[in-house]
Amino acid sequence: MAKMPDMQQSRDTRNIAIDKVGVKDIRYPIVVQDKHKEKQHTVARVNMYVDLPEEFKGTHMSRFIEVLNLYHGSISIENIGTILAEMKQRLEATRAHLELDFPYFIEKTAPVSGARSLLEYQCRMVGTLGKKFDFVLEASIPVTSLCPCSKEISERGAHNQRSIVTVQIRYKEHVWLEDLIAWVESCASCQVYSLLKREDEKAVTEQAYDNPMFVEDMVRAVTEKLRSVPQIAWFKVQCENFESIHNHSAYAMVEEQNSR
Repeated sequence: MAKMPDMQQSRDTRNIAIDKVGVKDIRYPIVVQDKHKEKQHTVARVNMYVDLPEEFKGTHMSRFIEVLNLYHGSISIENIGTILAEMKQRLEATRAHLELDFPYFIEKTAPVSGARSLLEYQCRMVGTLGKKFDFVLEASIPVTSLCPCSKEISERGAHNQRSIVTVQIRYKEHVWLEDLIAWVESCASCQVYSLLKREDEKAVTEQAYDNPMFVEDMVRAVTEKLRSVPQIAWFKVQCENFESIHNHSAYAMVEEQNSR
């Protein structure tokens, strides 16, 4: 068979380097460390990119999939650096990026009845390898918030809503997803559960009423919590309240280097 031309390696004369080029939104099985069960198997949406020098027309998209298949069944937080190094080598790049978005499940116990159920958390791992390795762990945690103003001015009740707190961290020592999620949940008006009996519903409603929080209160509370964790080197906290009496959301954000 005659040698087929490699169009990706042909020269481009426009003198424009590309920061990220690759494949996006691949669904692929991965393994995540589980604090209590050792491993949790889940399915991620995967993005893989490398940089491309100005002289090359294109990159070899098939090689990204080849790298994924090379680590089939063993893609995890522990070997992201190894996968990135393989991407750099196979695609002849100076920088490689890997993004994994996945659902993570934690068993929760209702506060009164003790009913057990699984709650889903959307999580994300982002790795970059250039001259140095960078890794960011992210979790989005659903919680309940109750408005302090509504409680103060109303004769009966107060409006509350479901909120999402999204936390990104860089760490010096490993941080469990379970711990990160628990720290955030402790800072809300109340936790969210997938299964509640009537006695539980009463308990969580009253807990939220006794613990009102603005969106500003929640990001400050989470910031205080993360500041106290010496393993964390950097963090970004975002909170969005899906307002129940407004046609908009309330939002607050804090980003810090951890000085501990």
